[in-house]
Amino acid sequence: MSYKSKPLPLTFACAATESKLFPSDSGNEIALCGRSNSGKSTLINALANQKKLAKTSNTPGRTQSINFFHLTNDEAKKIVDLPGFGYAKASKQDQNAWAKLILSYLEKRAALTDLILIMDMRHPFQNKDLEFLSLCNSLNLPIHLVLTKADKLNSKETQNTLKVVSEKMADYPAIVDSLVFSATKKIGLETLLNKIKLLLEV
Repeated sequence: MSYKSKPLPLTFACAATESKLFPSDSGNEIALCGRSNSGKSTLINALANQKKLAKTSNTPGRTQSINFFHLTNDEAKKIVDLPGFGYAKASKQDQNAWAKLILSYLEKRAALTDLILIMDMRHPFQNKDLEFLSLCNSLNLPIHLVLTKADKLNSKETQNTLKVVSEKMADYPAIVDSLVFSATKKIGLETLLNKIKLLLEV
């Protein structure tokens, strides 16, 4: 496709399974978070216009590390892919390890400026989403809501979902805005690219 805004020139930096493996805590970082299978990897690939930058899988819970991507021309500006939460088939031990790793990142990372919370538009504000939002209450970070897989809904379903989302957002003042997105149809891609560039000060 042709982009009006250029894709993000992203390069994979590292996959960290413990906090000591995080890259230098400097510059600007935006973290992507969401339930397992919410479409985080697909979204990253769409932002960069690369098919295999972030690994996608039909198996939820595949992302088990915190994956760092930096701008090719500026390593201080990063997109961070957090492990998907709420993967029921993961062992309790794995779930606890992921939660501990995510918390360590969210609470201590000085470079982190914004969170992008990704929800499957067909199933927004599930219990695991609400748990994560409660967890974020003390972080004082702006949260940008991205509703993925918008191409799966018809016009009436979309309007009904947006009404529910708007009502729910009122309960969570940390959510500063929302965006409808589809990687397949490129719905909202331009807007999201511009938003991320603004947040990263590109």
